[in-house]
Amino acid sequence: MSRPVQFNNTQKFAGIPEGYMGEGFMATSFEKVVGLARKNSIWPLPFATSCCGIEFMATAASHYDIARFGSERMSFSPRQCDLLMVMGTISKKMGPILRQVYLQMAEPRWVMAVGACASSGGVFDTYSVLQGIDQVIPVDVYVPGCPPRPEAIIDGVLKIQELVHNESLRRRQSDQYKELLGSYGIQ
Repeated sequence: MSRPVQFNNTQKFAGIPEGYMGEGFMATSFEKVVGLARKNSIWPLPFATSCCGIEFMATAASHYDIARFGSERMSFSPRQCDLLMVMGTISKKMGPILRQVYLQMAEPRWVMAVGACASSGGVFDTYSVLQGIDQVIPVDVYVPGCPPRPEAIIDGVLKIQELVHNESLRRRQSDQYKELLGSYGIQ
């Protein structure tokens, strides 16, 4: 005697794109599926220069475990990364190198400024320290703190995931995006 198959139609899964669902199929837009795939497989490139880098190491360790958010594959090659995480004090001499690393990343690419130094120069208001990395490259998410706690860095990763998930596939070809890059001298 066979048992009848029962489907659970009442349970909703978090993160599934909106669409039409039935027994054994789901119909949604291609853009939403690509956004979901990008959101859950962000490969970060840590560009750490000081104490914020230590907090990031704690974030990647087992207690906080950034791997839960699909960001466990750290890469130190800009050609294989989606997310540039700039952490720590950036000197003006390092600005062109940071810009070169950003330009070597393939589109789509996102930038997160972690800590007060990367966001605004921090307490180092001197002639040699860049007063925010947004002077050389566009920044998508700022994480405050000196140094920020691992929870704040995880919150920044979640903000990036939200941005990636909701971004249109055609945004990178839009006139506004090209104008933004043009304001930084990037073509």
